[in-house]
Parts: sequence; structure tokens; C-alpha cells
Amino acid sequence: MMGRKSMSRASPLLLLLLGSGLFFAAYNLLMMVHHHQRRESGRELPRDDQVTWMPHEVKGSSGPRRPFHVAVTGTETTYSRWQCRIMYYWYKRVKNGEGSEMGAFTRVLHSGRPDSLMDEIPTFVVDPLPANIDRGYVVLNRPWAFVQWLEKATIEEEYILMAEPDHIFVKPLPNLARDDYPAGFPFFYMRADEHAQTVRKYFPEENGPVTKIDSIGNSPVIIKKSMLEMIAPTWMNVSLNMKADPETDKTFGWILDMYAYAIASALHGVQHILRKDFMIQPPLDEKLGNTYIIHFTYGCDYSSKGELTYGKIGDWRFDKKAYTSGLPPRNLSLPPPGVPETVVKLVKMINEATANIRGWDDERNYL
Repeated sequence: MMGRKSMSRASPLLLLLLGSGLFFAAYNLLMMVHHHQRRESGRELPRDDQVTWMPHEVKGSSGPRRPFHVAVTGTETTYSRWQCRIMYYWYKRVKNGEGSEMGAFTRVLHSGRPDSLMDEIPTFVVDPLPANIDRGYVVLNRPWAFVQWLEKATIEEEYILMAEPDHIFVKPLPNLARDDYPAGFPFFYMRADEHAQTVRKYFPEENGPVTKIDSIGNSPVIIKKSMLEMIAPTWMNVSLNMKADPETDKTFGWILDMYAYAIASALHGVQHILRKDFMIQPPLDEKLGNTYIIHFTYGCDYSSKGELTYGKIGDWRFDKKAYTSGLPPRNLSLPPPGVPETVVKLVKMINEATANIRGWDDERNYL
């Protein structure tokens, strides 16, 4: 175990000032994405150009293998556990494939106590935030979990991939970072310049224009461990401050922690390589392309004719939120003809995982 390090922490007073509340708008965001894609289709980069930003000095650079540690934060809820089990299954399936630089795996469990998956998934237990501090926004525990893990755990790899339970590895993942430039995924809705007045509360003018803030979240990100050790405490403190401010909380809602990470990175002068091929998000993305990760955060609802039904439960559907307290059954039905290949691939990968994970539907694994 590593010795304790000196790092910035949120003050007890700040923690006590936080109250309750959470803003969810999954389908609203889904529809916003759909309209954005239609509006922006003329400005898309060619499909074979998946890097939207990379510093000139590192383009084309290569070198020896640079393994990265795969880290996912999770809770002890059934909802988190079944997603982590599927994610870990696919991590093991692709880890040793050609081109992979994937290293060891850790589920950073921020429940403060072990759970029933300790023997199945490599797990490091950390403490949650004090009671009621997350105010129903459980993701607020994420930066605090990383601060503790980085401080206390022994991590052999020089780089870390911050991933999420609803990530499925489609193929072996290389290290997309370059030297001191981490790699992230560009989210179109992450636009600090459109919220400049709010952002300036946490990114003062002396730090430069708000365009220095990358259009990323904290996942997926591949980053040097030393850089994450520097950023994580700031990310935590910015998150707590943002959640404590009603105007900021209302502005950013459920993506508040994403903005907090992007702002914290910019405060430390860190810029990310932006990789569109890092992941896809069905049903918004209809083509698999050369992606590495499927992110199944959105509901997939289709008519019997294979037409997507925005904001309406379809004749066929898969939505992870339908399994917040239970499990997806083995052998989910495949979508009807005409549904995009990304959705078909997602369901087939979930079916393979649940068919091969021992004790998938054993209640003892979720107690």
C-alpha cells in the first residue's frame, strides 16, 4: 500500500453546505442529440478521420507498449453490479488481443464495504462521501473515489483508463494518449463557451478563454497516472462547489461531474486528444465503424418495422434503466429487421456475457 500523499481536499464546511437534489433528462438529451445530428450533419468530419484534435508534435508518434490500468467506479447496487459484470467479461475477452495495451483492472467500489463480487472482479473499496452530501447525485462520489484509490492503491501502470460500468469493449484497446496529452471522447453537448457566465465561476479569466476547456467528460479518458493524481483533487473540489451552487446545478444537471472534470483539467493546463472512435452510443450512432467501446447509456426503442421511437416505448426495446433493481434476462430478444447494427451488436454482446457469466441470475451475487 502506498504512503499517504499531501493533496487538496474539500473542506468539512463545504461538505456540510451541500443539500439534496438531482436533475435527470435522458430522453430530452436523446432528442437533443438527434436534432443536433441532423442540424450538424453537413459539418461532420469524414468518417475515416476520427481524431478531432491532436497536437501537431505528437501526430504519428509511436513507441514501446504503454499499458494502462482499467478503472471503473461502482456502487453496491444491483444496477451497478450487473453492468460491472458484463463490462469485466468483455474486458477479459479482448484484453490480450492484437494491438491491446490494456493492463490490470480495478473496480473502485465507493460503498465503504466489500460486496459479493469481490472474488469475481478485482475490487478496491473506498469510502463514499458523508451521508446526504451527494444529494441523490451518486456520480458526485466518482472524483472522491479516484482521489482515495490513487492515494492508497498500488497501481503498476503509468497510464489509467477511467471507464464506466455501462461500457462494453468491442475490441482490444490501445493507448490512445500521447505523452502528456490524455485521450478523451468529444461529447457535442459539452460546450463550455455556451455557458461562459456559469463556467467563469470556476474558471476565472486569468486562466484564459473558456475554449481551453475540452468538450469531454471524465470517461472514457486515458491519462497518465501522475496527471490524474494532480487533477483528481481539483475535480472533486470543483464538483462539490458546482453542486452547492443552485444556478450551476440547474445549468449542468446530470452532466455536472463531466463539466467539473473538464474544468479541473483546464485549470491544470491539460488538453486532451479528442477521439471520435473511442466509443459509440446506440441508438444515436448507427454504424460500428472502428470503435473500441459501446456505451449503452440511452434507451433503444423501436417499432416492429425497425423505426426508432423517440421518447416513446417501442414494440421492441432495451433500456438499462428498466433494470435498476433487477437483471436483464439471459437471451434478450434481438431487435427487428432494419434496426442499426450498433443496437444489434450491443444486444448480442450482452447475451454472450450473460450466457457465460457463472451465476448470472443467482441472487446471492447481488445481495
